[in-house]
Amino acid sequence: MLRGNKGEWSEIYTLLKIISDKKLFAGDRDLNKIESVVFPIIHILRDEFNGTNVYSYETDIVLIKGSEEEFRIPLNAFKVNAAILLAKLKESTSSTFTIPEIESFINSFNCVSIKAKSSVKSDIRIVIHDQRTGTNPQLGFSIKSQLGGASTLLNAGKTTNFIYRIKNSNLTDNQIEEINAISSRSKIKDRLERIKKSSDGLEFVSTESTVFGNNLVLIDSYLPNLIAEIVCNFYNSSFTKTIDLVNSTARDNPLKFNTESNHPYYSYKIKRFLTDIALGMMPSKVWTGHLDTTGGYLIVKEDGEILCYHIYNRNEFEDYLLLNTKLETASSSRHDFGKIYIKNDELLFKLNLQIRFLK
Repeated sequence: MLRGNKGEWSEIYTLLKIISDKKLFAGDRDLNKIESVVFPIIHILRDEFNGTNVYSYETDIVLIKGSEEEFRIPLNAFKVNAAILLAKLKESTSSTFTIPEIESFINSFNCVSIKAKSSVKSDIRIVIHDQRTGTNPQLGFSIKSQLGGASTLLNAGKTTNFIYRIKNSNLTDNQIEEINAISSRSKIKDRLERIKKSSDGLEFVSTESTVFGNNLVLIDSYLPNLIAEIVCNFYNSSFTKTIDLVNSTARDNPLKFNTESNHPYYSYKIKRFLTDIALGMMPSKVWTGHLDTTGGYLIVKEDGEILCYHIYNRNEFEDYLLLNTKLETASSSRHDFGKIYIKNDELLFKLNLQIRFLK
């Protein structure tokens, strides 16, 4: 029997819902539907463990072609089961659960998994009709659901650590031990506060991962320093939302950009960074800028509405990422950051970057 959490079952809900809707609506930066940007669906492709299912339409019939069999299911059956599944997702309080009636329905057309095949980067691929150009492009999407817990955009790891030099410090060995022993709930911020009292603060040195650092330089040569400033701002302030951290850092302008013409240096560069993460850039792998088949997100809102954000509509996609993400503190013990250490006679300190979507 299929068992999954709300995020995983949301993949099946998305499949049933967009099939029954027969169209996608684009979303704006505030997660509102853009009524004027609608994409009729030609067909949908979902990769199963036993092959790829292709869903298309014959008036009020959904035609499903698998690797060996073909099925014809009334369109209304998808609408009814999407509504049933949404109700189950809203009412469930378990971390993982089964939904026998939905499993029975999807199994009737050889949909056998609640998650898309793991070797495929897109959760779902959709061929739409673009009324502006008259073309039928195939767009790949990852599915992000607000029905479950907030998902991460960039997962924490040692690869997302930023290394800083403690400038002009007069800390003694005993003081270093005392600072590293601080174990309050906000221990990283409290340790930084103590460091500031005995030094001239932190100065960015490098990313811990040279691959991640080089990926950032590939996107924009200023990015390592810019993100290091934003990360430092996060741990030294009450700001958590990406947009607030970017605006705060831009006001301080630590990179000394020429702002006489009000160029949006910080937000522009961070938007490019967030977009490349969304489209496949990983800290541990060399990024060439070549986009995989995932070109955007389908967002399942809490009311069940599904909105489309895609590189195809780049401005809306970038604004959505900037306005709907936040930084958060990951496990310092697991990812080895947040303590003073000595290397080459210098006092160093690591801070970590993790980015999560807002709920």
